[in-house]
Amino acid sequence: MNTRKFPQDGREVSEIGIGTWQLGGAEWGDVDEADALNTLTAAADAGVTFIDTADIYGLGRSESLIGRFLADRPDRDRFFLATKLGRNPTPGWPDNFTYDVIRQHTEASLERLGVDTIDLTQTHCIPHEVMQSDQVWDALRKIKKAGLIRHFGASVESMDEAMTCLDVEGMASLQIIFNVFRRKPIEAIFTKAKQRGVALIIRLPLASGLLAGKFTKRSTFVETDHRHFNRDGQSFNVGETFAGLPFERGVELADELKQCVPEGVTMAQWALRWCLDFDAVTTVIPGAKSPKQARDNAMASSLDPIPTALHTHLRRFYNEKVHADIRGKY
Repeated sequence: MNTRKFPQDGREVSEIGIGTWQLGGAEWGDVDEADALNTLTAAADAGVTFIDTADIYGLGRSESLIGRFLADRPDRDRFFLATKLGRNPTPGWPDNFTYDVIRQHTEASLERLGVDTIDLTQTHCIPHEVMQSDQVWDALRKIKKAGLIRHFGASVESMDEAMTCLDVEGMASLQIIFNVFRRKPIEAIFTKAKQRGVALIIRLPLASGLLAGKFTKRSTFVETDHRHFNRDGQSFNVGETFAGLPFERGVELADELKQCVPEGVTMAQWALRWCLDFDAVTTVIPGAKSPKQARDNAMASSLDPIPTALHTHLRRFYNEKVHADIRGKY
């Protein structure tokens, strides 16, 4: 596993991390506890050190499972823990953005994770108008000063939101949607993020599984999977599901890309490697629901960069065939 420096910390983190939305068991179908713990173990054994979660994933279940995983690791200090807050239904918006509630939610995450300090706390796709005020950022600065967190960042939906956050004093990271189908961040924020020393954490690098290349137009998902109940943005931002593409169109586009994948490499690994080819990227956090998926994802770190000519082809492919079909905040 190759590593990259978390800019404002200096620590090295695995360039392939693991996202744990799916371990909450609420919006990706069920994942039992044994499978979740085995998946985290497989990721760690493959060299993954960056773990991303949120207090809302299973209403704390994901954080609690990570806490149980860490409790049994003699090497627990090598992991970089990132969580998120701001979307908890108790008390909900707008009260979630006050100092007292942010501290309360931070302390609850600390308890579930079983740590004294969280490496990174991120705002979790909160309203843009809240990002534009100082209320949340002032609260996070106070919580950082109190030693409850080491850094704070923001998970955002759009590049306008990302640009707002890049101007916030003390901003350590941005978590963004970025993949072969969703490349607007390259021109919009990569240069400024590097100039500001802000880490870029890449979520949904496989476009909710489209870029694994295994779906057909007839593929179905269980009712508790957001790919069933949010494919057109019925429950939250449509960009979080299939990168904002209509499912059937996404399958067509993924099928076209299969010819670009070299022999001996899975399409998912190739898509992860594409993300890593940009030096503004700090870590990529694909989800995994099984040990095999976690190991396969980690192997993307050992792949050679994608040839320049293919990058040129993929940029043209995006401009001509993908961009016009993306829905939601972008």
